[in-house]
Amino acid sequence: MTVREVRDILGARVLVGEDHLDREVRSACGSDMMSDVLAFSKDHSILLTGLCNAQVIRTAEMLDIVCLIFVRGKKPDEAMLEMAEERGLIVMATGHRMFSACGMLYSAGLHSGAI
Repeated sequence: MTVREVRDILGARVLVGEDHLDREVRSACGSDMMSDVLAFSKDHSILLTGLCNAQVIRTAEMLDIVCLIFVRGKKPDEAMLEMAEERGLIVMATGHRMFSACGMLYSAGLHSGAI
């Protein structure tokens, strides 16, 4: 699945990385606890979170996360968006709650990676 397809499924707004929407994603993780994300599979994944701080960007960079999706209408500040852009991350936002967004992606065929 591509990030563009994920955007369309969730009706998400692209905040950073519009020119990278054709990147492939293989799995997704939904969490507000970065310690849980660190235990997650590390290959071409999407992170769905409601946590809006710089630690999210740093965690994504360490784990080869392709795209961050902020749920529940959360919007990262400009400093976070600049950090993400410098690191080549795609950042999107959706009004869906995390449970709903994860379910929509799962139903569309995007599953979690092996732990």
